[in-house]
Parts: sequence; C-alpha cells; structure tokens
Amino acid sequence: MSNAAQPFNVKGLAVSMFLPTLLFSIGEGALIPLLPVAAGSLGASLSIAAVVSAMLMIGELIGDIPSGWLVARVGERAAMIGAAFVSVAAVLLAILAPNPFLLGVAVFLLGLATAVFALARHAFMTTYVPLQYRARALSTLGGTFRAGLFIGPLLAAPVIHLTSTPQSAFWIMATFCVLAAIILVILPDPSTLIGRPNVEVTPEGAVATSGAELVAEESVGLFRTVWRHRGILLKLGSGAALVAALRSARTVMLPLWAVSIGVSEANTALIIGLAGAIDFGLFYVSGQIMDKHGRKWSAIPAMIGLGAGMALLALTHDVPGAVAFFIAAAVVQSLANGVGSGILMTLGADVAPPADPAPFLGAWRFTTDAGAAAAPLVIAGVTAIVSLPAAAAVMAVLALVGAGILARNIPPHASLATHR
Repeated sequence: MSNAAQPFNVKGLAVSMFLPTLLFSIGEGALIPLLPVAAGSLGASLSIAAVVSAMLMIGELIGDIPSGWLVARVGERAAMIGAAFVSVAAVLLAILAPNPFLLGVAVFLLGLATAVFALARHAFMTTYVPLQYRARALSTLGGTFRAGLFIGPLLAAPVIHLTSTPQSAFWIMATFCVLAAIILVILPDPSTLIGRPNVEVTPEGAVATSGAELVAEESVGLFRTVWRHRGILLKLGSGAALVAALRSARTVMLPLWAVSIGVSEANTALIIGLAGAIDFGLFYVSGQIMDKHGRKWSAIPAMIGLGAGMALLALTHDVPGAVAFFIAAAVVQSLANGVGSGILMTLGADVAPPADPAPFLGAWRFTTDAGAAAAPLVIAGVTAIVSLPAAAAVMAVLALVGAGILARNIPPHASLATHR
C-alpha cells in the first residue's frame, strides 16, 4: 500500500522528523569537536584521544548490525526516543568518567545510539513520505544534520568560554537529546500530522510499515550480502569507504590538531563551527552538481579537497602562523565535504539492484561505515608510532587513492546496475 494519493503535510514532517533530527545533530555537533580535548583533560595522549574519538564511529558500525532488527521490532518513533535517552545516559557517563577508558566506553555507547537513531529516522522517511516527495525530504534531512553540526560548535564555544571546561559541551548534548525525545513523546501519532503511513505485508503475512520492513531487510544476512556483492563493493565500495574515512578523519584530526598546536577549547569549537557553516551552505549545490554533471564531479573534487586540507596540516604543524594554516585547512575541508554532500547515499542508490535494493543498501552502509571507523584508528596508530603530522600525511595519500578509485569506477551515467 502507498500513501501517495493521500494529502501530505510538509509542516507535519518538519515537526515530527526535521526538528528532532536538528536537535540531536546540534548536540552531536557540540560534543564531537571536544572529544579529544576531554580525553586529553583526563590524561590521554594524542593517540589515545584519537582512539576515544574513534569509539563513536566504531559504535555506529557495530550498531548497524542490530539496528534494523530493533527498529522493525519496536517501530521508528520508539526507536528514536530510546536512542535519544540512551545518548543522554552515555553523555552522563562521559561527564562522570574518571579516565580515558570509561570516556571511550561512553562514546562507544553514544555511537550505538546514534546508529539506531539514524536508521530509525531513515525508516520514518520511508514510512511516511510519499515517493514523489522522498528525494527532497532526504535532501532536507541531510541539510538538517549538517546544520546541527555547525550550530552545535557555535553554541559550545561561549559555554566553554564561560565555564572554562570542555565537559560543559557534553551537557549541551544531553540537553538537546532530552528535548528531541520530549518532542517525539508529546507529539500525536505521526499519521495525524503527516499522512497515512506506507505499509507492506511481510513474508510471514504480517502488516508492517514499509520503513520498518526496509531496515529489517537491510540488516538480515548482512555478511552474506557483502560477500554476494563483493565485486562492486571492492571496486566502487572501497572508494566510497575512503570517502567516509576522510570525512571521519576530518572530524577527529581537526580537534586533535587544535590541541597539538595550543588552540583553546572555545576557539576550537568556534573555528570548527564556522567552517561547518560552509559545509552546510553547499549541501544543495552538491545535488545539483551530481544531477547535472555526473557523480564524478562531486566525488573526485571532494576527495582532492579533503586530501589537500590534510596535506596543508601535515606541512604546517611547526611553522609560524600554524593557527592560520589550521583555519585554512578547516575551511578547505569544509568546502570539499560540502561539494561531496550526499555522494555516498547517491552512489549506493545508483548501484543497488532495482528488484531488491534493501539488502545491498545495508551492505553498502556497512562498508562505508567500516571506512569511517577505521580512519581514526589509523590516525591513532600513526600518531603513536610517528607523529600527528605523519598521520595527516597518510590521510592525504589515502584521499588521492580514493579519488583514483572513484575516477576509475564511477561511470559517466547515473546507474551502475548494468555493470554488476
């Protein structure tokens, strides 16, 4: 069944989906840049601080596996509410953590909750948004997420300045997660705000929302699906994983770099927040580039720009004006990330088998999340063995490798289905 013929209330979608997502993302945006600083305040070295930050992506990667089952079991809305409250508990544990180990455990739990929230949000869109509105809704959802990632640091900067402690940013995350959960709890049934949900009949004969059924199909037989589609995942998926790796490396490297060159916590949040505004401003432009000129014109410049930012950092750690170069690198990487906005989801949709896309999309997301989880660990390892500038140089090289893989494997047309 479909709700395509039913009246669709865009304002209802904004209240039910975009507002909770914005609040959750603002909390994440306030917290993520301060994770290395918080780890350092507990006595962690730069490499250990990178590992602590990596726990967020590792939690998301592991959370991908049971999230589909959970969302299908309890429903999209309940899953988002539960994820928001688990996030609050994780943040409280992080605030109380006496050492980097427990801080890492808290960040890992936050990653698990983030995976559930993200998948439930995706299922919610599939359930309530008619197909003819879905692309615009998903694009707006991506923009909402990016808006949170630049608003959050801008909120954190004055709070940290007033309190003189990076842990105050954690309270911002807790507060905004509670607000998101409250909105989801007090709102009436989404069908009264948005329209009647899409429903499907499961293979067992039960009636389920189409979003819950989709995410359940994505998570069933995940590793079998990865093996079945190993050809395209090794070719194009490896390039996509490197895109995710460079994005993840950016969120870890910039705060680590600020700590290393002596930028204050408040100024770190301010710089990252202002750079995030550039990223947010380009999310719609990226879609236009991909649709009008092809996926390569988004993916390859994004990787080159992310790599250039890493190379700039690697060459300027100990030079006069290191802070100015740090700001320039943050701006370059934000421009690059903005140009590449939506590229991973778009490529995944391009290559997914039209007859049965859900299992492949689950494998695609797992592949890209694996790249995102691996990057901070690479940074931690190279930093521990060599130095932080060496880690930035390694990531710059990986960006060029990723650009080459994408240039070779993205065809000039949108779909790869005939190449599989």
